[in-house]
Amino acid sequence: MVKITFQPVSAQKPEKELDGDKAEILMPYEHEELVLPLRPKKSHLNGLCCLTFGLVVFMSGLVLASIYVYRYYFIQQIPEDSLFHCRVLYEDSVYAPLHGRQELEENVGIYLDDNYEQISVPVPHFGGSDPADIIHDFQRGLTVYHDIALDKCYVIELNTTLVMPPRNLWELLVNIKKGTYLPQTYIIQEEMVVTGRVRNMRPLGPFIHRLCYGKDTYRLKRRREARRRIDKRNARNCHSIRHFENTFVVETVICDRV
Repeated sequence: MVKITFQPVSAQKPEKELDGDKAEILMPYEHEELVLPLRPKKSHLNGLCCLTFGLVVFMSGLVLASIYVYRYYFIQQIPEDSLFHCRVLYEDSVYAPLHGRQELEENVGIYLDDNYEQISVPVPHFGGSDPADIIHDFQRGLTVYHDIALDKCYVIELNTTLVMPPRNLWELLVNIKKGTYLPQTYIIQEEMVVTGRVRNMRPLGPFIHRLCYGKDTYRLKRRREARRRIDKRNARNCHSIRHFENTFVVETVICDRV
């Protein structure tokens, strides 16, 4: 015997309503899945490449800017330990034996990177010598004297016997920087004669060209024959410049052609 039963209709409505409520809840999720944009898989790779390229360009620009600033600013600005204001006491037993010790003052700039020295000699207190600017260019092997009183330049081959190289001169001045004066020293003389005028300044190098640009410039040669020291009172065509870039004072006598 089989018993057949029927579920009331009212009992089925809540399930349908429940199913309807579930459908309403699920609809927004389906809608959201439809509106989300699809990103390409290569977007992360492209962004990484762009970032890397930007960093490379930035670092390259930073390196070039650093090189430019160092080359055109820091090199031109001489460090304080390469600038010296010096005074030296010496005896001139020939020209001024009765004056006793004399004093010579000058400013020295030493350019180790460019391998040259620049010396500025102000008007001396004792007289008998001209103020001058001097450059010893060890790269070109040249020395130039700018006689400020005459406003003329004189170029000659560098005499490495009398002039210390920049590194040696720098070490000498640093070692005696604690004192006001250099050790008492002596004076020697070198005599030079004008041989001709310089027409083209460019072969002389940038340092000499900058110092003597627009000025009458002449070449010099040293006298080979041994001669007694010149008495400047009788040498009307000669003028002298006293300076030092060694442990002694040098008097450079420049004579015009007769």
